[in-house]
Amino acid sequence: MISFKDAYKKVLALYQDFGLEQIPLETAMGRVLAEDIVADRNFPPFNRATKDGIAINYDAIENGLTSFKIEGVLAAGMPSQQLKDTSNCIEIMTGAVVPNNADTVVMYEHLIIEYGSATLTKKPNRGQDIHLDGSDQIKGDLVLKKHCILSASEIGILAAVGKASIKVRKLPTVAIVSTGNELVEVEETPLPHQIRKSNIHTLYAALSEEGIVPTKLHLPDEKASIKKALDNTLREHKAVLLSGGVSKGKFDFLPQVLEELGVEKIFHGVYQRPGKPFWFGIQRETKTVVFSFPGNPVSTFANYNVYFKDWLRRSLGLPLPKIDVILKEAVAVKGDLTLLLRVKIMFNRGHLVATLVKENGSGDLCSLVNTDGFIVLEPKIDAYEVGELVPFVPTRDLL
Repeated sequence: MISFKDAYKKVLALYQDFGLEQIPLETAMGRVLAEDIVADRNFPPFNRATKDGIAINYDAIENGLTSFKIEGVLAAGMPSQQLKDTSNCIEIMTGAVVPNNADTVVMYEHLIIEYGSATLTKKPNRGQDIHLDGSDQIKGDLVLKKHCILSASEIGILAAVGKASIKVRKLPTVAIVSTGNELVEVEETPLPHQIRKSNIHTLYAALSEEGIVPTKLHLPDEKASIKKALDNTLREHKAVLLSGGVSKGKFDFLPQVLEELGVEKIFHGVYQRPGKPFWFGIQRETKTVVFSFPGNPVSTFANYNVYFKDWLRRSLGLPLPKIDVILKEAVAVKGDLTLLLRVKIMFNRGHLVATLVKENGSGDLCSLVNTDGFIVLEPKIDAYEVGELVPFVPTRDLL
């Protein structure tokens, strides 16, 4: 048995480098960028009209003109044109290239158009309603730094600089394995002594949020079958997440099987609740890490969010989030166990306030519906007080 802090450090110390890959832009959402991106041209690449109206040379206004003969029409996507006479104007649409001898755009709402001329109804300011060439970025400027997670905003920038494919961090191949003769498929009607599989589906959904499509495997409580299946699984995946079979029961074969398969035990048992029987190890030959979680639903869910997600972020070169929340009620943590307590989060004047979720132990799967995450409370002599800041591990998007 080791402390929660030591277990967390040991897990992060075994982060992996899964390498890089080139993928199409269309599939890059949520991935981690592995290259710096620079502007391949100015942004915008020309003086761009931001209103529908006319383009003029402001000197004509200073020379006393208020009415301008219309020379033609410029739409977005048309090549640049010049004013033949700087005392005239050209109609221009939003997004079009402003003529290089024009410096001001006047929107239609401030004009009267008749008889082939445009007359001002309101005096404009020089240079108005033009998005100037290079005013956002200059060619060669850094527009995206590597190690960022690609959201819709970054995808738009990548498209704008012509990156039809991009270099990203590879995601790990992951297998999720459940064990237990008491488990039946979701569509089955369980007998009184049986329950439907839920942990494996919880983990599958959680990994899907990370962009990982894991392999699913269920094993009976039979040592030979477990050993044969895990031998292949360890060779084919960079991470294996197991649920169940790591406690002290007579049918909890996993720790022994894993060690027989050459998986080095880093620790077995953590001074924490829930998830105390957590087993963690690595097969050095394949560099496969093994997270073997206790079978209770809340234990599996807590350990996945506290340990695996930060291991994954570290492996992908991402910073680890540090979030504190305010306790709404006092909590006493006696003994030697670190508590991972389910909480509901409320926003109060810009602060995150945590309220304990009513629950019935680590088997209470339904309590997770009302849970936004876990607060991490280390043992201490005095109780944690109302208003005290404590570490928080989110399990869902809070917005």
